[in-house]
Amino acid sequence: MSKRVSFSLEIAFQSSPQLLFQYLSTPSGLSEWFADDVNSRGEIFTFFWDDGEETAKLLLKKNNEKVKFQWINDEDSSDNEFFEFKIEVDEITKDVSLIITDFSDDDELEESKMLWENSVATLKQVLGSS
Repeated sequence: MSKRVSFSLEIAFQSSPQLLFQYLSTPSGLSEWFADDVNSRGEIFTFFWDDGEETAKLLLKKNNEKVKFQWINDEDSSDNEFFEFKIEVDEITKDVSLIITDFSDDDELEESKMLWENSVATLKQVLGSS
């Protein structure tokens, strides 16, 4: 059995933190780039893809800064695993970065990173950010 490891990706965005946050924290925003469709009931989000659905609990939402979810009913992940979107703004240059933190089996790490990079490329297209 492979070990689960945490990883982070940092991606520069040409977008306001407020606009980017809408695409990270709302069902309508997430369905534009992350999943085919997203529904929410309170802090429970259901993500739909062609091959099924997954449910996650919203653990933390800090306006224009951070959103943190935890998958529910995922046998592969433990209770201390999560995925997080964090927006950072450089105080001097005002450059906006999105930092994604997630967990993966160590033998699937590169594939997991590539999945996120492809999803983020879609998000950049939606936002018109290069």
